[in-house]
Amino acid sequence: MRLNRMLLSATLVIVALVLQVSVLARLQLPGAVPDLVLLTVLGLALVYGHVGGALVGFGAGLLSDLAPPADHAAGRYALVLCVIGYLAGLVKPENGRLKSVTGPLAVVAAAAIGTTLLYAGVGALVGDTAARHVGLPSLVLTATVYDLVLAPFVVPGIMALARRADNDPLDEANSAKAADVSTGWLASGTGLSIGQQRGGRIKTARARTARAGRIKGVKRL
Repeated sequence: MRLNRMLLSATLVIVALVLQVSVLARLQLPGAVPDLVLLTVLGLALVYGHVGGALVGFGAGLLSDLAPPADHAAGRYALVLCVIGYLAGLVKPENGRLKSVTGPLAVVAAAAIGTTLLYAGVGALVGDTAARHVGLPSLVLTATVYDLVLAPFVVPGIMALARRADNDPLDEANSAKAADVSTGWLASGTGLSIGQQRGGRIKTARARTARAGRIKGVKRL
């Protein structure tokens, strides 16, 4: 990933994690907690693609695993978000721009369901049965509803910031300037100069031939 992508992704993930832990987790909502980190990963994956989405998802999940009050094994949520980020990046819209609301909302709903099921599945493999006591169906339902409610306020803004960071006007201006300079140099320094030199040599040769013909003609007379 490029440096501007890394800096933007790290900043957005940290802000989302702080808000989720300090604000959303204290709302005492029934069922699951609104996953602002997941929505951030989805917004970045829909712009950066599957590779960028997987990398962002792994980093965001690892931070979530280490941030208090985490009570599960480190790397568990990193694995889940890495898979979700990769899959979300596969449905990246053309040029990273949304054409309708239906597609991103479907991605958010599928990601919310998939994240909850994958997290519970990985937990079952390592012996964590907390999801069974809370009730997996209620967790899936509430997680999907909460994420769908937050998605219109989070995902479009994340995608806009990611596109703006990718399309740096300074880099584009410098690239265009460099291209113009190189094109001009090739045109004036090689093509035109060589053409002018060749044209000048041909004109000089023709003038000498005509002058020689005139001189011979005078001598003949």
